[in-house]
Amino acid sequence: MASIPTVPPGKGAPASLSGAWSDQSGCPFHDLRRRLRTVGLRPTRQRVGLGWLLFAKGDRHVTAELLHEEAVKARVPVSLATIYNTLHQFTEAGLLREVAVDGAKTYFDTNVGDHHHFFIEGENVLMDIKGQPVELAALPEPPEGMEIARVDVVVRLRPKKRS
Repeated sequence: MASIPTVPPGKGAPASLSGAWSDQSGCPFHDLRRRLRTVGLRPTRQRVGLGWLLFAKGDRHVTAELLHEEAVKARVPVSLATIYNTLHQFTEAGLLREVAVDGAKTYFDTNVGDHHHFFIEGENVLMDIKGQPVELAALPEPPEGMEIARVDVVVRLRPKKRS
């Protein structure tokens, strides 16, 4: 795993590893391994490598294909199928949030807090809506025996048409 960058001593873990996780050791790999164990996942070499690629750059949105490209560049030996499995395991464990855009496109968000998204059509870019609350006038009543777990708002954007 030598090709995965490390944080120099004293620099601390990346924001998404240090800010949301308590009891930091100062070693991002140790902290990532501990966090994986805490959520019930064994810290395999592939999970740690993919976790580093996901969380070392702060809050971001990735697709499995993008993460696979990054893994190949970082020389993390992993198949696309393993990436899909790992992303779903991280999501089930609460480390990622899955954001479905269209039926065929799924993004994984490292920011698991409550927030909504802009999606730029034609560019396939997903970004957080920051600093502006999204207000909904009313939500439908859920079916009997069900409750609303979360509301995801994706506001689709496109360039303005020229007059």
